Amino acid sequence: MLVMEFSRRQVLLGSLAAAGGVLLSGCGGGESGGGSGGAADGEGFPVTIEHKFGSTTIERAPQRVVSIGYSDHDAILALGVPVVGVRYWYGDENTAVQPWATAAAQQTGSQPQILNMPTLEPEKIAALQPDLIIGIYSDLDQQNYATISAIAPTVGPPAGFNDYGVPWQDATRFTGRALGREAQADQLVADLDARFAQVRDANPQWAGKQAAVATRGADNFSIFASQDPRSRFFGNLGFVTPPRFDEIAGTNFYADLSFEQATELDHDLLVWDQLSFTPGGRATVENDQLVSRLPVTREQRSIFLEGAVENVFGWQTVLSLPAALDGIVPMVEQALPRT
Repeated sequence: MLVMEFSRRQVLLGSLAAAGGVLLSGCGGGESGGGSGGAADGEGFPVTIEHKFGSTTIERAPQRVVSIGYSDHDAILALGVPVVGVRYWYGDENTAVQPWATAAAQQTGSQPQILNMPTLEPEKIAALQPDLIIGIYSDLDQQNYATISAIAPTVGPPAGFNDYGVPWQDATRFTGRALGREAQADQLVADLDARFAQVRDANPQWAGKQAAVATRGADNFSIFASQDPRSRFFGNLGFVTPPRFDEIAGTNFYADLSFEQATELDHDLLVWDQLSFTPGGRATVENDQLVSRLPVTREQRSIFLEGAVENVFGWQTVLSLPAALDGIVPMVEQALPRT
């Protein structure tokens, strides 16, 4: 847990609900409207998914999908499949879907019940009578997986990644396999990867440069390691995460730094995230004498993610990333312009 006493949920989200906009309200029934129904009827089933906690066989196209990962429902909705239950993450407890996913939710007729669970609660999940549970960006572990998977077939995160470190590409494809929509998932990934490639091609000066994604709390800085989706975002733009960050973080997705370690933040690009958690917000960072002395600050190679940009950046899904690119790329182009 962070020294600044963030909860794990807060550390993950990267923003407060106030940074968002108008959200789509979920209703309590956990039902789907007149959308596309469940997953692709009969196509690709049965299918066995190998994941971090074992293997899961899905015998037939699921009709009642529950997402217990904090952001997993974005990929489900993007694939045209309704969800009957979604995990509450932050903000208004009566909302379920973020602005960038509203259209997809409406197209599927989704009106999911919101599962407000600081930790997984099997009774709440079972009450929705799911026939598939997806928990990629979640707090599943071997112990609670055994309990949750007894309710319905449950897909955990793919093996080989740190907790909360699955890239959006893998999460989307993994979800597509479970839903019998693998080809559709591949297309979604290809289309968004093409957008990243277009930005990289337009900005060759970023290739191999080091980008540090950091936050400032009341008592410390925090940095995100290379397997965190926020750092991966800049990797997709051609940057690399400072190797020192992984040394400090170990197997965690983030690490804390004391104020005296501010020089660890001095890299080609410094990205200030989670400013809605910073007491005093951006002004606190800008008035920090240790930060102001860094060459990256003096040379104006820092960017600040605030408001709606902070909100959309925190999700890192196939639906949220187009808006993140729209908001962030112009800032990076100004900080590190093409010469």
